[in-house]
Amino acid sequence: MSEKKLIIAIDGPAGAGKSTIASRLARKLGYVNLESGAMYRALALKAIEWDISFDDGPALRKLAEGARIALEPTLGGNRVLLDGKDVSARIRERDVTEAASRVSVHPAVREWMVARQQEMGQDGGVVMEGRDIGTKVFPNADLKIFLDADPVVREQRRLDQQKIKGPSAESMAADLRERDRRDRTRATSPLEPAKDAVIIDSTRLSEDQVLTQIEKRAEEKRNQVK
Repeated sequence: MSEKKLIIAIDGPAGAGKSTIASRLARKLGYVNLESGAMYRALALKAIEWDISFDDGPALRKLAEGARIALEPTLGGNRVLLDGKDVSARIRERDVTEAASRVSVHPAVREWMVARQQEMGQDGGVVMEGRDIGTKVFPNADLKIFLDADPVVREQRRLDQQKIKGPSAESMAADLRERDRRDRTRATSPLEPAKDAVIIDSTRLSEDQVLTQIEKRAEEKRNQVK
């Protein structure tokens, strides 16, 4: 009997370490890492390029329907393609990060994204991270993780990651707090743990320690369905 391929959902706020953990876990298990955030960033980049207002939900939905967003796994992480163009580096820049946070609040946009993400992960063998994966995208995921950390620690991680200091650091921290507020208070799919999620506080844990905890849970799940 072939081993069941799990759907693993990792949710949590910005700076909790979701992207790194999801990428490493997917490589370890031989799964695909589906980055929901990268998909929203790609759409936000297209909105910037087409000069579409981040507050115009219907226009953004129409833009999404005409966009070709693809994720291609590589040893170094996903390549993100927008309409056939590699935008992997561009979507990590600050203006796109801020735009993605604003674009993602629109119910019509999220509806479209969720449908695409469900199509991409329906056969299992995926690790998907985001803010509503276990509650909205894959409510029947085999394993749901909610990865959190103290806000101050999350801010510092993001600053260290992007090597930002001085006045720019204060601005970045303020942006992160605003993203937290939007994520937790939006009307559609607010950031919150699924009722059956395993909550992991990574404040005092290393990446390896977090990864070990999740790997153990995944192995338990795979043993249950053999």
